[in-house]
Amino acid sequence: MTAEHRMLDHRNIAILLFDDVEELDFGGPWEVFAYLRAQRPELCDVYTVSERGGEVRCAKGLRVIADHSFESAPKPDVLVVPGGHGRRREVNNPRTINFIRAGGGRAEVTASVCTGAFLLEKAGLLNGRKATTYWAAMDELRALGTVRVVEGRWVEDGNVITAAGVSAGIDMSLYLVGRFWGPEVARFVQKGIEYFPAPPYQDTVNS
Repeated sequence: MTAEHRMLDHRNIAILLFDDVEELDFGGPWEVFAYLRAQRPELCDVYTVSERGGEVRCAKGLRVIADHSFESAPKPDVLVVPGGHGRRREVNNPRTINFIRAGGGRAEVTASVCTGAFLLEKAGLLNGRKATTYWAAMDELRALGTVRVVEGRWVEDGNVITAAGVSAGIDMSLYLVGRFWGPEVARFVQKGIEYFPAPPYQDTVNS
């Protein structure tokens, strides 16, 4: 890394968790930012947040321990909101929605992955904005009538970024690393986590 990157701004990155959250929705961004933190600790901290802290059971059975509750979490500069089956419950959880709304009002960037876009919408952060979500949920998001739904691996509109389904959160997170700390740092992280997708099979799910 070059000397020009040594005095860049530090950012707190909070990743929201809730029961039945999709594992890779948060695991992808976690890997990107946690690798950066491990290699360049002066650039960021990354931590998980759930309503009460403690154990969260994910959509496919993985159990994780959230670092903070809503009350104990440090102020985020970046808030990442994943999706999963649990988002259908959490859109009706006023504590979760208020946390997202408050965090989105203070954060430099609020981001969603997959169907986490529905939580951002419920918090009022997508009103009139362009946004994307998981391919199978795009019509559902469009039907709400508040969002300009578009296709894209990730979509940026002001200080809100939405990513498409599941693995798209990795791409979005690498984009954010490049936006905050420059393309050289993003390439360093991409190489470090060896993220160069070359799937052995292709389908036509989005064609």
